[in-house]
Amino acid sequence: MLTRVGRPRLGLLGPAFVAAVAYVDPGNVATNVTAGSRFGYTLVWVVVMANVMAVLVQYLSAKLGMVTGRSLATHVGERLPRGPRIAFWLQAESIAVATDLAEVVGGAIALNLLFDLPLVAGAIITAGVAMLILRIGDLRGQSALERVIMGFLALIAVGFMAGLFIDPPAAGPLAHGLVPTFEGSESVLLASGIIGATVMPHVIYLHSSLTTTRLGARGDGHSVRELLSATRTDVVLALVLAGVLNLSLLVVAATSLDGLSDTDTLEGVHRVVGSELGAGVALLFAVALLGSGLASTSVGSAAGAEVMHGLLGIRLPVLLRRVVTLIPALVVLALGAEPSRALVVSQVVLSIGIPFALVPLMVLTARRDVMGEHVNSRATTAAAGVVAAIVIALNVSLLWLTFMG
Repeated sequence: MLTRVGRPRLGLLGPAFVAAVAYVDPGNVATNVTAGSRFGYTLVWVVVMANVMAVLVQYLSAKLGMVTGRSLATHVGERLPRGPRIAFWLQAESIAVATDLAEVVGGAIALNLLFDLPLVAGAIITAGVAMLILRIGDLRGQSALERVIMGFLALIAVGFMAGLFIDPPAAGPLAHGLVPTFEGSESVLLASGIIGATVMPHVIYLHSSLTTTRLGARGDGHSVRELLSATRTDVVLALVLAGVLNLSLLVVAATSLDGLSDTDTLEGVHRVVGSELGAGVALLFAVALLGSGLASTSVGSAAGAEVMHGLLGIRLPVLLRRVVTLIPALVVLALGAEPSRALVVSQVVLSIGIPFALVPLMVLTARRDVMGEHVNSRATTAAAGVVAAIVIALNVSLLWLTFMG
């Protein structure tokens, strides 16, 4: 039974679910399905590890915004001189573009699968609907946007987990996939993509901005310590859900698609899912992919706007920013590039951008002059350092194998 204390705490949940929808974007879908169909259960451990890392990172981001009342991008912008600040913004903006490319292209693929729309037209529709979703937040407030995003998450969960019930995985191979191992350079590429698609740099920036007002009126009457306790619950619930969905994608691919041809693209996966698991599961997959693209590109747009505002103090009109960030996706599709491969590569770009967001976050939350009594413990700082080290090591390995291997 909910107590008087429990009710408002439930009302404090939500920001992490907005962040979590970016963890199940079309880039995740492409990367996890590719990993499962090519390497079976080999990279299960990467998905699990990435999700554990994401829980820590997103909590630290939310904590920074809640305790200081300023976002990560704002903190970085205040501490860098003009030249380095612009350079930092340029790399962050490139990450936002890579993010938008994955999400818009994914939505376009879904519309093509469902309605046979041309990819370029689908990309424009995806971007337009995303603007309408953001408009809900502008008109009705953050709580309304959170409810909409939670609805999309529910839709995505049904679509991406349906295959598990049709063809459940064997426990033995699944457990073996928890043992860290690789199978050549391509598996390292996919591992880097999985981490980039899970510990997403743009959402590290965004989550800190979602909590800067201490959740608005919902936070009235609660101490910062109580709000942080609710935030931990919010982050764990949201990212466990995102982690289960990502793991489901890889496991379904490993169980039902491993060794089959025509699984290198989402269109091919859709066809094979239909032939192996039935037309109903294929339809749910396509609908979930569309929901993933629409919801995640909305979150990505908000993240890009926050980064620009925090680092440069500039707020572009939503329509102008949407048009600018849409251009790369339209160019990729118009030139005939293979869209599913573009999704996987975009996630590797995200992985390379993670340290630029994670290291400042780790440093700021470890400083008592920034966080006061809520400064990280040494154990928390050490754990964040391990996360950063793993990401950097994977990126160095990826670059070495790509250009020297």
